[in-house]
Amino acid sequence: MSAEQLAGLSDLFVVAAVLLYVFAMVAFAIELAFGKGIADKAAVVEKEPVAVGAGAGGGADKGLGAVRAGKLALVLAWVGWAAHLTAIATRGLAVDRWPWGNMYEFVVAICFAAVTAFLGSQLRYNVRFLGAFVMVAAALGLGLAVKFFYTAAGPVVPALNSYWIAIHVTAAIVASGLFTMAGVSGILYLVRGDGVSRLPSRADLERVAHRAIVLAFPVWTFAVIAGALWADRAWGRYWGWDPKEVWSFITWVAYAAYLHAKVTAGWRGRAATIVQLVAFACLLFNLVGVNIFISGLHSYADV
Repeated sequence: MSAEQLAGLSDLFVVAAVLLYVFAMVAFAIELAFGKGIADKAAVVEKEPVAVGAGAGGGADKGLGAVRAGKLALVLAWVGWAAHLTAIATRGLAVDRWPWGNMYEFVVAICFAAVTAFLGSQLRYNVRFLGAFVMVAAALGLGLAVKFFYTAAGPVVPALNSYWIAIHVTAAIVASGLFTMAGVSGILYLVRGDGVSRLPSRADLERVAHRAIVLAFPVWTFAVIAGALWADRAWGRYWGWDPKEVWSFITWVAYAAYLHAKVTAGWRGRAATIVQLVAFACLLFNLVGVNIFISGLHSYADV
């Protein structure tokens, strides 16, 4: 199969992933809306079968339908994940390099990392309540990548033609996926009211966000260090106050402040959530805004 055919196949699998994520989002939303008991389960305890009780006005049938919708949602999410992975793999084969050398490929990879973080967490913990929200984030991210950031398959700029892209950028993608899951949990924390809700308790949402950040922070730290080592090899200096370098460090400081506040000052609840969402906003600006709006050595968005 030629490089052009592989690139076209990759584009088709991206579209397939978007559609599957949208269908999964709808099924997750149905489960969340009609499945009594789902949101009452602790979100970060070991997985147990989720009991779905009778709902108002037709109880047992709605409960059974919610169970089926939840199972279908997970199947669709996993199939979408497989299509997403195939899109990335075929893109890599088409360009004969690691497939995150421009803004389009980078956003596609981050969306994949976010879905992987969610599905990986679901294998161990009951976090299905996040499904609808992670799916919509992934579908929107892929849609924006296709609409605004799409770049035809081809070679990268010389500075990115290095094995460091497999080290530095991969670490940034993995950390960004986990930070995204934490960000979704934080937004739900602020949206959730104090009364009865289909969403889990705020304490559970906060625990999900905290665990994701604890995993992501050292990976992001490694990505920043690896980026400095790559910069020394590519440009002859470890640090040059390039906008991307500055905002990567700002993001690191913001998440470090969140973790420090949690451990030393005992911050909990709304205050800690606001800090982590500020850090998430820094991350999003670093990943997208810097590449689009600010010129620098990392301006490879091609948009």
